[in-house]
Amino acid sequence: MSEKRTPLLGFVGKLPSGTALGNPGKTHCPLCMGLFKAPRLLPCLHTVCTTCLEQLEPFSVVDIRGGDSDTSSEGAVFQELKPRSLQPQIGILCPVCDAQVDLPMGGVKALTIDHLAMNDVMLESLRGEGQGLVCDLCSDREVEKRCQTCKANLCHFCCQAHRRQKKTTHHTMVDLKDLKGYSRIAKAILCPAHPAEELRLFCELCDRPVCRDCVVGEHREHPYDFASNVIHKHGDSVRELLRGTQPHVGALEDALAQVREMNSALQEQVEAVAADVRTFSEGYIKAIEEHRDKLLKQLEDIRVQKENSLQLQKAQLEQLLADMRTGVDFTEHLLTSGSDLEILITKGVVVERLTTLNRVAYNARPGVSERICFSPQEKAGRCRGYEVYGVIKTKEVDPAKCVLQGEDLHRAREKQTVSFTVLCKDAAGESMDRGGDNVQVVVVPRDKKDSPVRTTVQDNKDGTYYVSYTPREPGIYTVLVCVKEQHVQGSPFTVTVRKRHRSHPGVFHCCTFCSSGGQKTARCACGGTMPGGYLGCGHGHRGHPGRPHWSCCGKFTEKAECTWTGGQSTARSVLRTVAL
Repeated sequence: MSEKRTPLLGFVGKLPSGTALGNPGKTHCPLCMGLFKAPRLLPCLHTVCTTCLEQLEPFSVVDIRGGDSDTSSEGAVFQELKPRSLQPQIGILCPVCDAQVDLPMGGVKALTIDHLAMNDVMLESLRGEGQGLVCDLCSDREVEKRCQTCKANLCHFCCQAHRRQKKTTHHTMVDLKDLKGYSRIAKAILCPAHPAEELRLFCELCDRPVCRDCVVGEHREHPYDFASNVIHKHGDSVRELLRGTQPHVGALEDALAQVREMNSALQEQVEAVAADVRTFSEGYIKAIEEHRDKLLKQLEDIRVQKENSLQLQKAQLEQLLADMRTGVDFTEHLLTSGSDLEILITKGVVVERLTTLNRVAYNARPGVSERICFSPQEKAGRCRGYEVYGVIKTKEVDPAKCVLQGEDLHRAREKQTVSFTVLCKDAAGESMDRGGDNVQVVVVPRDKKDSPVRTTVQDNKDGTYYVSYTPREPGIYTVLVCVKEQHVQGSPFTVTVRKRHRSHPGVFHCCTFCSSGGQKTARCACGGTMPGGYLGCGHGHRGHPGRPHWSCCGKFTEKAECTWTGGQSTARSVLRTVAL
């Protein structure tokens, strides 16, 4: 097997004019932010200096994955299922993506060296005309030249020594500044097991690069070939895997763009809704403040009105009291100190005055009450388009002034709903014009006081209350209506419940001849007959009442109750008419 001498890691070619050398994003450590020093490639494909990795705090985990694992975020997708076993493992977290990195037996220094990053560091150093690069041999002086054969960076002194040696006297030396146009100037990669040998071969069985000493030692009888011969096969497999991965990058970028777009739309929607909330809240607050001001003004007006009434009543009472005292004092003085003649002379004036004073009507109680309450849960209409709550109430219901209204107060029918209205008023006899009063209604049979009838009280919110109940059977019932646990006017009262209204089995007609279609056998309760053998009534014939009536009972009112008893001894029991 002949070795191809074209090095894979040698000079690939010059970069086009104007192309930047290296990648600044790949030359600095994400931890120390300086140029890479002995960079290590983590399984998540992030590169960190060896020294920086050694400073990270390791942790112990229990590995249940059963073997080598890919600690990157996508590793679980590609690994094969293996038997699980509990294995203690020392690991660190990637300082870039926080992925778990399981350290091999050799620790951080056993991780893969990122030679590509080392090449980028050299290219980055060339931008400063060699600043930062030191001689590979003496590790002391700055680099001036590079040996293309050895891939070694040399200072001026080591370069002279390199040319004087017999083995390296014909090596090609290049000025460092002339390397700025090349894409790769990395050193030769040496075997970690045999530092004097360069990695040029690839062991197919172990799937890793090896040197010549490796193939005669540890990798004896393993299939191998030069790296330059197998790079195409392995490169193609990586490219194929890359082609399968690249669409995910685009899909993830699109998904991320959609997420960002949605997040932006979400923020806009949140801001819009927040603006609506603020607008609503500000309007609502202004409405509440305006309603508050109205309530306070209403309260002040009530205070002024009540105080004026009290002041007027006070002035009237004070004036009347002064007049009364004057009359009483003068009369007492007259009766105790005046002579008979003096009394008789002034008697007329005194009697007239005292009579007038005694006739003066006055209210011994304050004309207004201090009752003012606030009902926060009662609707107060709309203000600025918002529904507001809170009403100031000054009226107080007076049970003695409340009245009952309705046609069915004292009469009812069994199993038929009876209703009446309670009209609540204040002490002045004025309607309350609002609801919320405690109205209680109890309906009990006189002979079954322990079986009250279920009643319903509906608050109409205008000072009236609709009361309804349904008596179950005929009889005398007692109805009690109380407001604030006091009887209203007319309470309690009795109701006579009669039997259910009897419907008419006949027809309300003008005559049997018309309603029966001329049947001779049709009869009527009015007792009228027609000549020619007709058993019922006819217009203008004997017994016809001369107006519409019921054929079953003879009643003249269409909505009257039927009084037909249904007895067989009466002629009405055989009445049958046909309605047209």
